[in-house]
Amino acid sequence: MADLSDSPVIKQHLIDPEICIRCNTCEATCPVAAITHDSRNYVVDADKCNLCMACVPPCPTGSIDNWRTMPRIRAYSVAEQLGWNELPGELTPEQLAADGVALDAVRVVDAVSPGIAAAVSGESPFNGAQCGSTLPPWSAAHAYTNLYGPKAAEKSITATVVGNVRVTEIGREYDTHHIVLDFGATPFPVLEGQSIGIVAPGADANGEPHHPRQYSIASPRNGERPGYNNVSLTIKRVLQDHQGRPVRGVASNYMCDRQVGDTVQVIGPFGTSFLMPNHPRSNIVMICTGTGSAPMRAMTEWRRRLRASGKFENGKLMLFFGARTKEELPYFGPLQNLPKDFIDINFAFSRTPGHPKRYVQDAMRERAADLGSFLVDPNSYFYVCGLKSMEEGVLLALRDVAQQAGLSWDAVGAALKKEARLHLETY
Repeated sequence: MADLSDSPVIKQHLIDPEICIRCNTCEATCPVAAITHDSRNYVVDADKCNLCMACVPPCPTGSIDNWRTMPRIRAYSVAEQLGWNELPGELTPEQLAADGVALDAVRVVDAVSPGIAAAVSGESPFNGAQCGSTLPPWSAAHAYTNLYGPKAAEKSITATVVGNVRVTEIGREYDTHHIVLDFGATPFPVLEGQSIGIVAPGADANGEPHHPRQYSIASPRNGERPGYNNVSLTIKRVLQDHQGRPVRGVASNYMCDRQVGDTVQVIGPFGTSFLMPNHPRSNIVMICTGTGSAPMRAMTEWRRRLRASGKFENGKLMLFFGARTKEELPYFGPLQNLPKDFIDINFAFSRTPGHPKRYVQDAMRERAADLGSFLVDPNSYFYVCGLKSMEEGVLLALRDVAQQAGLSWDAVGAALKKEARLHLETY
């Protein structure tokens, strides 16, 4: 393998700001912390990026898969990238020559990168980049992506709000809505685990149009209402950031305020890996918090419909669902009504007065015997969705489950990724 550390030319990794939906997948996946962001753009630090490609497959839009051949001394800085509205063009041979870059040097770089550092050392065994699969289950249905978007033939699609119901208790500070969007006669095929982008009207503080915000689809492939061309979303009104500072979420507030009959602009769909298995007798373990329940609701409802039609052969569903209190948990009532022989539900509440804090990883350890059997079953798949802060705790719990079953976590974790049986979607 050629050593390019002293080359005057680099293949710089860049993110297209026109296509990026700011989902944080790339930053969460990067094992060397080369990706960062501000309120405007996600960018790659050329001084840190080792071209390992870990961030490319999980990107739902393809915005991450952009490269520019650059003189090392002219590599675009983080500050430059944060100010972009669109990607700069590729430098011409004449421009490269003006910086003293010979054509032979360009050919060497093009021949060995990107991908020169596919094996990254020093990763934590509890890092999503090492454990989470970027491929779908072998039996997953084919996903259509990027049908509508900034650089698609259709810039966006107009959807009509046909339902908006609050699914958390009224009068509390948390406000989560179940919103149904109908696409009419315009094709918009989706699968459980995919997401869409909502384009809120107006402009940001810099006078630029708001970037699309990504939301996981909460309905199954044949619609929130079976046979209709619609989807549902689970959206929490954002009034503070993860650090508790006051902030008014642009798209979340916009969507929670929509009334039946209003129209919204949508791009997507996105996502090719966080998809459910379709083969008979496949088992699904779902681990989520808050609105991370959206894709889990979609998977559960699709399985429920298959079961009702007699078209599924007894694959098991197991759910670990966490929130601060039961009042804050979306769909708490409907979940309680699902048959016990259909889905095994385990709740974890961290702020119930008079009770100790309990998180999803605690509930998982309590069910170690059952989870241990799923870990070694090639027909069992694990899905994790919620805040990034839950990821390591869940993976540590899976390690403890593996060890209790007499298994090596290194071997189990590697197999889960290789066999596309562990899927992480944290933000």
